[in-house]
Amino acid sequence: MNIIRKLLGKLLYSITKALSAIMGTLIQGTESLVLFVKSITKGCFALLSMGGCLLFIFFATWGLRILADPIGLAFVLTLLLFPILGARFVAFMKYQKYIITEFLFNLSNHLIDGKKYQYKPFSEYKMAYKNAEQERIREEQRRYYEQQREWGERFKQQWQQQHSQGQGSQGNYGSYGGQGNYGQGFMNSTVDFKNKYEKSCDTLGVPYNVHKDQVKLAYRRKAKEFHPDLSKAPNATKMFQEITDANQFLNDENIQRYKNYL
Repeated sequence: MNIIRKLLGKLLYSITKALSAIMGTLIQGTESLVLFVKSITKGCFALLSMGGCLLFIFFATWGLRILADPIGLAFVLTLLLFPILGARFVAFMKYQKYIITEFLFNLSNHLIDGKKYQYKPFSEYKMAYKNAEQERIREEQRRYYEQQREWGERFKQQWQQQHSQGQGSQGNYGSYGGQGNYGQGFMNSTVDFKNKYEKSCDTLGVPYNVHKDQVKLAYRRKAKEFHPDLSKAPNATKMFQEITDANQFLNDENIQRYKNYL
């Protein structure tokens, strides 16, 4: 009887691993497709905004013809709705992948060795996933606001220092030696930010004029490559942490700050 339980457990474990890989591939493919469609949509809007009235009239003329054609209408609706529906589908699939595979892995391990692995009902994994997601969101928000506050304070303090030094130098014309420190603190802060920003881009393998969608796509590729559970590289854990830190640093505000300051 125990032999049959163990064989069933091993069979179920193998099936669950295959199911996890299939669902993971589906999720990753959908995420990449969502980002691709979003980039096309943004590119169309950017082209339209740069072209002005003439381009708007051109698109309006051809737009009516496209919308009148069923295939063209389906294409336009896909560009508009797919990023939203695709993102929801990805979130749903991640939820299903976690609760199904974790439950089946637990069940298979329980069949193989019931003394070491305690059986857990399916409902526990639903609650565990929701709690983990809430904790992950809270932690990401905390780190995001802490990071923004830190860099904001550094730029603010160095700007105040630069401003006060500038006012002092106006009353002492010819004190050029004093101006050797003019804005030095601000420049140091800017250089630190620039170095961290460019190092983060290099870590993810994206250009310095990167868009947020490119960051997300690069992060998912790198994270899959160096995830400690998937990669056999000796430095996988270290690389995965560096990739995660780079992804968190390259948010919309820091990308715009890099473009504004440098």
